[in-house]
Amino acid sequence: MKFDLSILAKHIPFLLEGAWLTLQACTLAVIGSLVLGLAVGAMRTSASPLLNRLAAVYVDIFRNIPFIVQLFFFYFGLPEIGIYIDAFTTGVVALSIAGGAFTSDVIRSGILAIDPGVIEAAQVSGLKKSTIFRRIILPIALRASIRPLGSVFVNLILTSSILSTITLNELTGSAKIVASNTFRPFEVYFVLLVAYAALTYTVSILIGMLHRHLNRHQAEGAV
Repeated sequence: MKFDLSILAKHIPFLLEGAWLTLQACTLAVIGSLVLGLAVGAMRTSASPLLNRLAAVYVDIFRNIPFIVQLFFFYFGLPEIGIYIDAFTTGVVALSIAGGAFTSDVIRSGILAIDPGVIEAAQVSGLKKSTIFRRIILPIALRASIRPLGSVFVNLILTSSILSTITLNELTGSAKIVASNTFRPFEVYFVLLVAYAALTYTVSILIGMLHRHLNRHQAEGAV
């Protein structure tokens, strides 16, 4: 068989639509998982046993159930009890909830790694707990967690390919349709492979740049 990418030329707009849908879903899911992760991470480091336990249960559940099972529950299961959500919203919500469980662990680790002396100094200065968390603890924890958070976000992008199983024509779903129409799965999935590699590599580079920017003062002080 001759390798020929030219046969995909007329399908490029359709594939780009799928890529744009993937980008939208992943962007919203990253934001959602970060918000959830921050809330749950704060709960897991809270002095309240109830909040701590609730957060731990959430993390245990969504870290130990296959994502495709979670996705099918939201998309195929919830309508049985009268809750109907479109495929795109379902995908974003499912990715956000699943990603939030992993993000919360990263945030929690970042919070626990903070020097207790920093927090004690802030308390002595008379700052409120909410102010200390918002202005001191959270920025330090996020700065230390950028790289592991980047790994979580890259994994979300890769996991988004499963959204094609609920009829969402994101990048993978679009590629499946093109492959079935052209009978050229090798070329189609080669392009898909390259597209995901380029997307995740770009995100990794951006995360690395952000990490260096946020930690530039530490690097300068070490010189």
